[in-house]
Amino acid sequence: EVQLVESGGGLVQPGGSLRLSCEASGFTFSSSAMSWVRQAPGKGLEWVSSINSGGRSPTYTNSVEGRFTISRDNAKNMLYLQMSSLKPEDTAIYYCVKPSPDGTRGQGTQVTVSS
Repeated sequence: EVQLVESGGGLVQPGGSLRLSCEASGFTFSSSAMSWVRQAPGKGLEWVSSINSGGRSPTYTNSVEGRFTISRDNAKNMLYLQMSSLKPEDTAIYYCVKPSPDGTRGQGTQVTVSS
């Protein structure tokens, strides 16, 4: 059974930083591309970033380009999202996603950016 467990969210002031983590199990993590998506209050899911199985070719939505960095440690079955220069509009529940075959995601971790 695929399991994805996110952690690292919290309350941070604008301009601050957070590092999200996702612990993966139940599948061959090192063979799977992975993604982060988010859902802001009252809005739908928004793709944030993806990374290929080897940890190369990261891609980002325009609104986080240059502020967020996705990475992974295949030896530890871990996916990360380093978030810097956070803005109030980054407030959302952040989900770790295994896109293939069916977009399985974890329970999410809340990120709140507010002064």
